[in-house]
Amino acid sequence: MTNHERIAVVVIILFGLAVFLVGTDGFQAFTTEQARTNQLIKEQPQVPNVVLEDSKSRTYSMEELQQNKYLFITFMYTNCATVCPQLERNMQEVYQQLPVSMIKNDIQFLSISFDTEHDDPETLEKYRSYFDSDGETWRMARINEQQALDKLLDQLGVIVIPDDYGNFQHNTAFYLVDRDGYLIDVMDYTEIDQAVERIKSVIGGDSA
Repeated sequence: MTNHERIAVVVIILFGLAVFLVGTDGFQAFTTEQARTNQLIKEQPQVPNVVLEDSKSRTYSMEELQQNKYLFITFMYTNCATVCPQLERNMQEVYQQLPVSMIKNDIQFLSISFDTEHDDPETLEKYRSYFDSDGETWRMARINEQQALDKLLDQLGVIVIPDDYGNFQHNTAFYLVDRDGYLIDVMDYTEIDQAVERIKSVIGGDSA
């Protein structure tokens, strides 16, 4: 191999590494979903002040619900037979592992359904009972105004694609929002212990 050929090979390799570096968000992301998550955490968007209707038919804005607490949010729909039940079970595990005082004073758990047509308050009330949600410190709710729902999903990078059978393809995660309504973390919903430690660390540091 001549020197020119060696140089050409090196250039090609370096170019390939540069493309990989950019495409994987500095080697941190190997999927489009991870890259999107990293971008969300970097940008820390503000959560829109949407109006919620919960399982007890109460309506209030996101700000009224939050009341200077952190928010721990999931997005689901009750007819989901795949990932949603596991998502909510894992959320239940996080809820049960946090100190009672933290649940009472520092953080609000919230599961939001994006199937507003089927997930009325009565359905959400039944669904929450499967996961020992108390309907207060952990609420399940829907957003009746489609435009507001779409804005929230878009702001938090939640992709929801309906099919022809009343189901949805969607990404799944834990979303942690600070006391001022800004997203500060998107966590792998399968990593329960990590989520618990992250919440404790953030709230503990905030209280220090």
